[in-house]
Amino acid sequence: MTESNEELFCIGCGAKLQTTDKDLPGYVQQSTLDKYLEDDSKELFCKRCFRLRNYNEITDVNIDDDEFLKLLDSISSKKGLIVNVVDIFDYEGSVIPGLQRFVGDKNILVVGNKVDLLPHSVNQNKLLNWLQQKSKENGIKSVDQIMVSAEKGTNIDKLMRLIEKYRDGQDVYVVGTTNTGKSTLINKIISENSDVKNLITTSRFPGTTLDKIDIPLDDGHFLIDTPGIIHKYQLAHYLNEKELKAITPKKPLRPATFQLRDGQTIFVAGLARFDFLDEKTNVVFYVNQGLVLHRTKTVNADEFYQKHLGELLNPPYDVSEFPKLKKEEFTSHKKSDIVIYGLGWVVIPANCKFRVYVPEGVSVSMRDAII
Repeated sequence: MTESNEELFCIGCGAKLQTTDKDLPGYVQQSTLDKYLEDDSKELFCKRCFRLRNYNEITDVNIDDDEFLKLLDSISSKKGLIVNVVDIFDYEGSVIPGLQRFVGDKNILVVGNKVDLLPHSVNQNKLLNWLQQKSKENGIKSVDQIMVSAEKGTNIDKLMRLIEKYRDGQDVYVVGTTNTGKSTLINKIISENSDVKNLITTSRFPGTTLDKIDIPLDDGHFLIDTPGIIHKYQLAHYLNEKELKAITPKKPLRPATFQLRDGQTIFVAGLARFDFLDEKTNVVFYVNQGLVLHRTKTVNADEFYQKHLGELLNPPYDVSEFPKLKKEEFTSHKKSDIVIYGLGWVVIPANCKFRVYVPEGVSVSMRDAII
């Protein structure tokens, strides 16, 4: 029998096995590990590799910035096309600034996922131009860009044609942050591409415990899934699974419009607060349906938040570990979006002054209005 304190590694990807965090490499259920310890003649796979071998299903694993940079460094010396998946609902929270710098002169195809969450009124051509401009602002010289919905299967065929066009007979590396739907997208490609018939193989980059997944293409090259980088400034990393489900949209966003006077505050559940400092203004919120949007007088806002956090103002449901709110002030010079990374955005008119409160550690920024 194997001693319980001995380090064990997945025979599929080489990651060190652990039972504490299902989102990190090497996760295995404690019951599975216990069975192995009773009978070590069995093969021991991490949960990700088990699902891969038995169901051809990819699940994402998360890595921190340092490990991700090592991964990009290992890619930089190889030939291939980079497919960079971003969450169009949370672009600022899912973009990888300086990606081009790390992968060298490779072509980068930018894929805006979750287009199904945007209101139907959004002009698709304008959106593509916006995505190209945002890529440029973040140092990414995209060779092309496309909007898709991995969940709905929108534009998957068109995406595959673009990949074939730009990969030039080389491997394809799919990179992105956590929560972009990258693995859902790759699973959709596998299920809809009849040329992928072989069992997906697993391997890992030399010198690391990071596993990548090689999906065979027609010509002997591979579409390679890489682990998702964790951006700690996204709201998702401060929420539990139930809270994350409450803020994550599944349907197209519906605008919620407020006509406000000076001295009024809007709470977005217990997750954010907006104080409006102008005499009169109209604002439009784009967040998941069902989240509480509560208006109150700014003079009473501090007391109201302390009294109702976790009750009327929920999520969060567990207030004991939820960060305190920090304050930032903005003035819009033209119609703008105030974006809270991972939560959504608020459309603000030109020449509007306001304060935003978000959890410590979560980023908030202002951009030209997307709608």
